[in-house]
Amino acid sequence: QLQLVESGGGLVQAGGSLRLSCVASGSTFSINAMGWYRQAPGKQRELVATKTNGGSTTYADSVKGRFTISRDNAKNTVYLQMNSLKFEDTAVYYCDVETWARTNYWGQGTLVTVSS
Repeated sequence: QLQLVESGGGLVQAGGSLRLSCVASGSTFSINAMGWYRQAPGKQRELVATKTNGGSTTYADSVKGRFTISRDNAKNTVYLQMNSLKFEDTAVYYCDVETWARTNYWGQGTLVTVSS
């Protein structure tokens, strides 16, 4: 089992920056990849960025060049640095951890609101 605790959401003006953090605890040896998804009101949850243990990263086209995902494996933590935020980035952001057994664990979500 894994437990995830997110932090860092909030209200920011368009063009501003925020950094999200997610700390995993429990069976952390089973982690294969860590990442972030988001869900805007009335929309489906979508991938934002992921990073595997081997360092391979994936970004949604909509955030490339603006968001950066990083991991501190010693702290079992994944970060999402979000720059040049846009109104359309407003959403609940969820930390996602995938294990080697292809099981996904989700955080409770943190709200990011970008004012235009």
